[in-house]
Amino acid sequence: MPAFCFKTLKISLSKISLKLRFFSPHVRFLKSQSEVSKTHYSKLTLDDSQLLCMLSQQKLQQARNLLDKFPERSRHSRIAHWTSLLTKYSRIGFIDESRVLFDIMPERNIVSYNVMLSGYLQCGRLSEARGLFEEMPERNVVSWTSMLCGLADAGRICEARELFKEMPERNVVSWNAMVAGLIKNEDLEEARRVFDEIPEKNVVSWNAMIKGFAENGKMEEARVLFEEMEDRNVITWTTMIAGYCRIGDVREAYCFFCRIPERNVVSWTAMISGFTWNGYYGEALLLFLEMKRRSNIAPNGETFISLAYACAGMRFHHLGKQLHAQLIINGLEYEDYDGRIAKSLIHMYSLFGAMDYAHYVFNKNLNSHAVQSCNHMINGYTRIGQVEKARELFDTIPARDNITWTSMIVGYFDIGNVSEACYLFENMPDKDSVAWTSMISGLVQNELFLKATSFLLRMLAHGAPPLSSTYAILFGAAGAIAHLDFGRQLHNMLMKTLSDCDLILSNSLISMYAKCGEIHDAYSIFTNMIYRDLISWNTMIMGLAHHALANETLKVFETMLQSGTRPNSVTFLGILSACSHAGLVSQGCKLFKAMRDVYAIQPGLEHYISMINLLGRAGKVREAEELILGLPFETNHAIWGALLGVCGVAEKNADIAQHAARRLLELDPLNAPAHVALCNIYAACGKHIEEQKLRKEMGLKGVRKVPGCSWIVLNGNVCVFLSGDKLDPEADEMLLFLFESGDG
Repeated sequence: MPAFCFKTLKISLSKISLKLRFFSPHVRFLKSQSEVSKTHYSKLTLDDSQLLCMLSQQKLQQARNLLDKFPERSRHSRIAHWTSLLTKYSRIGFIDESRVLFDIMPERNIVSYNVMLSGYLQCGRLSEARGLFEEMPERNVVSWTSMLCGLADAGRICEARELFKEMPERNVVSWNAMVAGLIKNEDLEEARRVFDEIPEKNVVSWNAMIKGFAENGKMEEARVLFEEMEDRNVITWTTMIAGYCRIGDVREAYCFFCRIPERNVVSWTAMISGFTWNGYYGEALLLFLEMKRRSNIAPNGETFISLAYACAGMRFHHLGKQLHAQLIINGLEYEDYDGRIAKSLIHMYSLFGAMDYAHYVFNKNLNSHAVQSCNHMINGYTRIGQVEKARELFDTIPARDNITWTSMIVGYFDIGNVSEACYLFENMPDKDSVAWTSMISGLVQNELFLKATSFLLRMLAHGAPPLSSTYAILFGAAGAIAHLDFGRQLHNMLMKTLSDCDLILSNSLISMYAKCGEIHDAYSIFTNMIYRDLISWNTMIMGLAHHALANETLKVFETMLQSGTRPNSVTFLGILSACSHAGLVSQGCKLFKAMRDVYAIQPGLEHYISMINLLGRAGKVREAEELILGLPFETNHAIWGALLGVCGVAEKNADIAQHAARRLLELDPLNAPAHVALCNIYAACGKHIEEQKLRKEMGLKGVRKVPGCSWIVLNGNVCVFLSGDKLDPEADEMLLFLFESGDG
């Protein structure tokens, strides 16, 4: 949690489930007793409905007769009643019937014209609205402003400007409409000019301009206006909060939120959403608790959407189910007109891997069958290994986008089904850079390095530009097989195609060069980095340690501490390994102690193995054994294998070696290196009978030592050969290549 949240958000996350007092998750399948909110039809009387039916069927004389049968009213009240009917009909979408009624009205006034004009504009029928506007016997500022808004909403901003200039009179609503229209059409500079010309600005004027700047990420300009504004309301404050959240400055947004004089559900939700969309999921949930505790404000659908994403981000399974139950009880599922609530629930359950829940929401809401929700479902199924269910959905959904195809391809790679992944890729209609990169990543993941390289060449041939992640994946592959030439070629290609080398790429390059034996190139890239994260430091430390450069490793570690970067378990694994290679026993022991006492990092299995190697290589085999006997967890074959490896065949360590070998064989009876090591120990100690007996056991068990493996790159191909292999006809050429490289 950021420091700026500590003072006000002190509620523990562990108490969230109790504090919310949501209902048990099984409530999710209960149908809410609340009914769907009433539509506009409920506002129609029986006579109004009959009249609408006649207008729809073009029974004009009967409609006129029905109008005449309405209760006797004054002339003014009759026109007002007919105009009210115009408003009702147009609002529920019967614009043609409204026009028929307008035409048969015995009398009309300017209000009638304005209602009809507004109806056309609300339905998007701009040309008919313009025609009616031109034929109006008189127009007032409402007429002009309505037409102005209609043109601006349709993107015809030039016509809107001309109309604004022609207006015989303007009120603050007209000025505000012009400002809002210019902002909507992304002309902030002109909007600011018009804003400055408004004779008497009201709070709507200021809010419109501030919102325009905020929505376009220009928070400095918005801040200037905010400071100049005298009478701010909750909309003003909320706009500033949302604007700062939009540009990722959550700290400043929260400062505004703390200063806001009054809060409504929109302002609370703006801050909760700001936390969520910027990855502060815990803070979003805590702020919701604060909202529940401090006010009687009920959350709305937008609040719940943000909370669903926050629960997904925190992996709070039970809380997410309780949230869904609360949605059902409050009847908000039935107000999900755009399907966004359902989409957030599908995303949440899919991320949890709770696909039965996700499937329930998906099938219940037709609006949720958007491509994005389908993609969430497919990702959810593949995440839990149910690729066939993902494929069933993939084959049945009406529309797919690139994410849909790529998700299925990644799903097949994850279970090792390379052929099906390749089949889908070849049939993918529109392959973008992400899809190509996913293919390369999947092939590398399944150790098909050469095929991954060929896909890079195909990617370039198809005109798809490689992404930073494309290069990072291939640098990892080059490092994994120590293919330096390929790595250098990629690096050269990177410098030609991408102007900037980002942090992830720089880290990948350091790792690749270190693994390929070019530690100086790795260090050169490291020293030229403008910004380094923990991964940068760890990658450099591990690379130096693997090259037995202990002093350089410790210097980088000291520089890391001076930079203020806090080490983690990987950091200590690197420096302990470096101390082990160089025999720096006292330094290694000191760092091992600091790891626990100073940095509160609990040593893992690999750290203890490094300490065993450190002590054993320094001849302190008995101390290494004592370290093992005092371990805080149960020993496994890796621990005893490490001890056995440092014992050697010296007679003074024979008892420890025998003990380690026996313990290792108890845990792993078919462990070939343990059998071989114990045979060598018996031979060195003159116990030939025991040695022959053990070798016989190896034969009966079928235990065989894994042969050593080496490889070289020749003419772009990786040539692998094992210990004991027969010489290849090209062996002479390989040996000549090696000898020439050695001379160089």
